[in-house]
Amino acid sequence: MSTAGFIARRYLFAKKSHNVINIISAISAIGMAVGTAALIIILSIYNGFDSLIKSMMGNIEPDLLITPAEGKSFIPEGETYDWIYDQSSVLNMCSVIEEQVFISYDGQQGLAYVKGVDWIYEGESPIREHLIEGDFTLHRGDVPLAAVGAGLAYQMGISPRFVSPIHIYFPSRTRRISLANPASSLESIKVWPSCTFSINSDVDSRTMIIPIEKMRELMEYTDEVSAIEIRVTEGTTAKEIASLQKEISERLGPGYKVKDRFQQNESLYKMMKYEKAAIYMILIFIIIIIAFNIFGCLSMLIIEKKDDIRTLQSLGATDRLIRNIFVLEGWLISLTGLAAGLVVGIGFSLLQQHFGFIKMPGSFVVQAYPVILSGWDILLTVSGVALIGYIIALLPVHIYRKD
Repeated sequence: MSTAGFIARRYLFAKKSHNVINIISAISAIGMAVGTAALIIILSIYNGFDSLIKSMMGNIEPDLLITPAEGKSFIPEGETYDWIYDQSSVLNMCSVIEEQVFISYDGQQGLAYVKGVDWIYEGESPIREHLIEGDFTLHRGDVPLAAVGAGLAYQMGISPRFVSPIHIYFPSRTRRISLANPASSLESIKVWPSCTFSINSDVDSRTMIIPIEKMRELMEYTDEVSAIEIRVTEGTTAKEIASLQKEISERLGPGYKVKDRFQQNESLYKMMKYEKAAIYMILIFIIIIIAFNIFGCLSMLIIEKKDDIRTLQSLGATDRLIRNIFVLEGWLISLTGLAAGLVVGIGFSLLQQHFGFIKMPGSFVVQAYPVILSGWDILLTVSGVALIGYIIALLPVHIYRKD
């Protein structure tokens, strides 16, 4: 241990002549500990909600999505799609047609975002894990069925227990609009509700899933689709998905877009990142305010130790050594609080992550607050708090310089 470090440690733990300095030192360390623990816990809770949202979105969004670069539809044919099927990392590939339409149900009207899906989606969709009522099936014999988002079902009064059909309308692509009889310019189909599901408020309030053949009938398509959804096998890494995305994009050429989950909902994921950064900055600002207690404590200590400073100078201590002593003591207060806060924050986060002892109020998709402890968050917390503590410890040194 260096001379400056040895003396700083002795000053920190030795009893001061003015007890108020001990009290301020303790308050400073406790404040840094509380701020550090809060930073770890809140970021971990945010990670939990972030992961929860991504997992729920994963039940409606595929890992990769192929769409045309121009226009709304295309015919999925060619060697590229055969190559995709042959990849071991690909779990399934589904054809979908998506469009905003007008719907009518038992006297209620509104707009909905209807998604027509093929039998692969019907058989392997993870939406089954989020059903509220009914069974996820889109066919009952020759009768076409529909899965309806919970919010949309509530707005329209739709229930799988009722026998009324859902009427879906869309302007015809082949007939001209008739002012005398506008209804003749609309294509329409009927489906019957089979279930309601809940993913998140945005999806639930507007989404309906129906068989792709009924959607083709409504849109007057033959073999066209609006997108191809690709889901990968469990355990496929992000790097492998990125490699697959790049290969598919190169094979299809510039006429198509191949998007991963982030690109499919870029605004949402960017907003989540910005929110986390804002939370971190707000909590760091609070820690800066707490750290000014160290400034006061260290300033008072320097004044108290003037006699010791003169003694050290007479023994040959340089100005740099004396400054380092008080800087290190101030930093040790911060690091003591940092260490205690890390123990509390990490311990609490791990207990909540594994046991979930703090429950969510009301009715939610999870019973306990979701928590995920991240190594990056710990590193950012340690770096930020340690840097703040060091900078604050440097400020009172100007008192010694003026003396």
